[in-house]
Amino acid sequence: MLDGIKFYGSATIGSKGQIVIPAEAREELKLAEGEKLIVLRDLHGGGLMILKAERLESMIEQMQSKFGKLSEAVKKHKEKTLE
Repeated sequence: MLDGIKFYGSATIGSKGQIVIPAEAREELKLAEGEKLIVLRDLHGGGLMILKAERLESMIEQMQSKFGKLSEAVKKHKEKTLE
C-alpha cells in the first residue's frame, strides 16, 4: 500500500498560511509557478493531500468510466435475473 510514497522533506506554514513545496518534489513532479493544485483533507482529518488539478480530473474521469461499466454490468445482471 505504501510502495509509491516518497518522503521529500518537511514544510512550515508561514504567517499567511502558505507552505513551500520542497525543490526536489517540485522538480520531480514538474510543478511550476502558477500550477493549479487541489488540497484535500485525508480521510481521518489528520493531514492534507495535494494533487495537481489535472491529475484529479484524470482520476475522476477514470472512476466515472469504471462506475459506468459497473453500472452496466449490474443492470444486465438484474435483467437476467428477472427473466
